[in-house]
Amino acid sequence: MPSQKPAPVKTALVIGGGLVGTACAINLQARGIGTRIVDPVSVRRAASWGNAGHIAVEQVEPLASFATIRSLPNRLFSRGGALGLPPRDIAAWLPFSLRLIAASRPGRFAAGKGALGGALAAATDAWRRLLGSAPGSHLLLEQGHFVVWESARTAAAGRAAWEKTDTGTARFRDASPEEMSMLRGLMGRPPAGAIRFLGTSQIADLGMLAEALDSMLVRLGGAQHCASAAQLRLAEGEASVSLDTGETLHADAVVVAAGVGSGRLLEPLGYTVPIIAERGYHLQTAETSWPMDLPPVVFEDRSMIATRFRSGLRVASFVEFSRSESPPDLRKWQRLRRHVEALGLSFGEPVAEWIGARPTLPDYLPAIGASRRARNLFYAFGHQHLGLTLAAVTGEAVAALVAGDEPPIEVAAFDLERFQRKQR
Repeated sequence: MPSQKPAPVKTALVIGGGLVGTACAINLQARGIGTRIVDPVSVRRAASWGNAGHIAVEQVEPLASFATIRSLPNRLFSRGGALGLPPRDIAAWLPFSLRLIAASRPGRFAAGKGALGGALAAATDAWRRLLGSAPGSHLLLEQGHFVVWESARTAAAGRAAWEKTDTGTARFRDASPEEMSMLRGLMGRPPAGAIRFLGTSQIADLGMLAEALDSMLVRLGGAQHCASAAQLRLAEGEASVSLDTGETLHADAVVVAAGVGSGRLLEPLGYTVPIIAERGYHLQTAETSWPMDLPPVVFEDRSMIATRFRSGLRVASFVEFSRSESPPDLRKWQRLRRHVEALGLSFGEPVAEWIGARPTLPDYLPAIGASRRARNLFYAFGHQHLGLTLAAVTGEAVAALVAGDEPPIEVAAFDLERFQRKQR
């Protein structure tokens, strides 16, 4: 007898209203699947909205690498670097670090780079499709970005390192004399060296992006359910969502896209989810003389990026392996202020401070796939520094998986089952 086709998916729940979850919901709804986002937060403070707005298609090489491990001592916050390992959170970051070391072996690094490179190569086109039919189409600015160094030594070393790095579809060249003059005006002194990447992009303003995506979801017929997912329940091979209100929601498809909180939801189902809150910090001001059309500028000596949004100038930095509920480290905002002052950047008062947690898995690859433990359960989280970059293509991939179609990118390497078995 011929095998029965699975029943068509008519309804979906997406747990998490960040960029990845929202992109999943829009793509599901665009396929005619009635979709609701389940998220308790109306004011956006998560990592989706606190990042540098950079579509980082050049970041092809996973940060889980021997090169990263060798550089860690010089990157420590205590030595002036951007890496924070708070002693109070050693129980979180020590086992994560051991897994990161294991994930850095050459074979796993090469496989991860191949998978990540494929997803990044499709990222910009996916953003064009996502925003192309929306009032927010003007929000994707395809003008590259700058990398700047402050000394001749670091300029030579930095440029040589980028020459050896696989940057995927992005390319770079030396900054032109005109560009060097412009950068000198921004810094108040001439940089020792600078390159300009071509093929990278930015979002013009993350607040405007949020409004555009929300409008798109509603226009397509989707909805948002303001509540917190307390627990996933399994019954007869299907997952349902129990809310903190006591209500239980059922749907033909349930997508877990809850960032750092995804581990808490999936672990009771028997999953090992070695996710950590990799926290970043930023400062932003509306009072700046930086031109509106200036691409992002990475000050590599300080591990800091400055982005001119429509709403102002933002400087962002730091990789702090921690717990999402731990109090912020005030010294990091203080250091950002010192960087701004030392560089002579146009950064007036008042200044807004932000901290948020990037959801990071130890191999620095996302988790994207269909669960083997419930026929209606899917997931998309753990995008680390690439949540904004990969949100649109992840949304397309998840919607395809839910509908039973071939996803536009290869997702086998992102299967969460990779953490359920011993890695060789």
